[in-house]
Amino acid sequence: MRKVYKKLTEDQKSRGVIFSSQLRPGTIIHEVTKDNLYDCSKGTNKIELLKDDSFFNNSLFKYNEIRE
Repeated sequence: MRKVYKKLTEDQKSRGVIFSSQLRPGTIIHEVTKDNLYDCSKGTNKIELLKDDSFFNNSLFKYNEIRE
């Protein structure tokens, strides 16, 4: 699985998004804002979790599109 880095879209910036991740081909976009940066139950950084795509290495997903 490759990581492809892109800039945040204007829409994402206007909504306060600081990070997004989308496995491609796919349609689900995971977005992180300042308000939800940490998982309340575990205290883990969501950005670190979304960057770790090793679980999907042998799946149908070709790359992880990351926007910062």
